[in-house]
Parts: sequence; structure tokens; C-alpha cells
Amino acid sequence: KQILVLGLDGAGKTSILYSLATNHVKRSMAPTEGFNAICINTEESQMEFLEIGGSECLRSYWKMYLPKVLLLVYVVDSADRARLPVAKQLLHQLIQNNSTLPVVVLANKQDLEGAYCITDIHDALALSDIGDKRKMFLIGTHVAEDGSEISSSMKDAKELIGQLVLETQ
Repeated sequence: KQILVLGLDGAGKTSILYSLATNHVKRSMAPTEGFNAICINTEESQMEFLEIGGSECLRSYWKMYLPKVLLLVYVVDSADRARLPVAKQLLHQLIQNNSTLPVVVLANKQDLEGAYCITDIHDALALSDIGDKRKMFLIGTHVAEDGSEISSSMKDAKELIGQLVLETQ
């Protein structure tokens, strides 16, 4: 069972995965062309992350992988205000037929000027409409300087994902 990592192209999915895997920052500039799989071992569990690129031509694959996953990690670019409505629409379409799939939304790039704060992201993605039955979390993240240690918010995200994986297995 895997953890699916989705979001629009440029949201920072690959950078987040690398940071979670190594506890160090590496900004990835190249978009994921296809799939990216990373295995992360913690004391409690082994987590397999599957990232699918966010460009329009790859989004048709997203739904195919959803039934097979323990958890959805959905990454949004907090500073990309113009595309938040698209991110919202895609998220809602993805989870409408699976009312119990836990969702962790990472509001990435919180460090950028003009980035929406967490409450604005919550509203922009209409997370209140997603239902009460599922476990859903929203965490603000950013990937700082190359080579530095990951931020406390990234550590929190990693811990939360690990906890959710243990609960759903």
C-alpha cells in the first residue's frame, strides 16, 4: 500500500518528497515527467510514496491509483493564486467517490511573498465541503535553502503521515 502524492505541476511535490526522505532540502526545478517513487523508513514503519506528475497530460492517471492507496498527500502552491481554483476542482473530483481516504493537504511555498495563509488556503480549496467522515489535515510547508535541514513544519508533516499510515494499515 502506498501514499499517493498529487498536485498541480510546480507545486513542489518532488522537493517535498526529497526533503521528507533525507531530512535535508533539495529544490527540484525539473517537473516530474511521469512517476516518482520514494521509500521512507521510520522507526515505526516503511512508507512508500508514489508521486504522479501534475501536468495536464498526467492527471488522467491520478484516479487509477487512488483505490490502491492508504493516504493522499495533496500539494498546493500557496503563492500560485491563479491556479488555486483548478487545484480545488481536481482535489474535490479525486476524493468525491472515496469518503474515507485520509487526506493531507500541504500548503507549500509558505515562505514566498504573496503566499496565501493557511486559513485562505482552507477557504480557497473549500476543505469544509469535503465531509466529516474522513481524516483531513492542512499543513503549511516550505522548502528552504538547499542543503539545510528541513523545517519543523516538514517534520510535523512527516510525523503525521507516518501516524496515519500506522492507523490505516
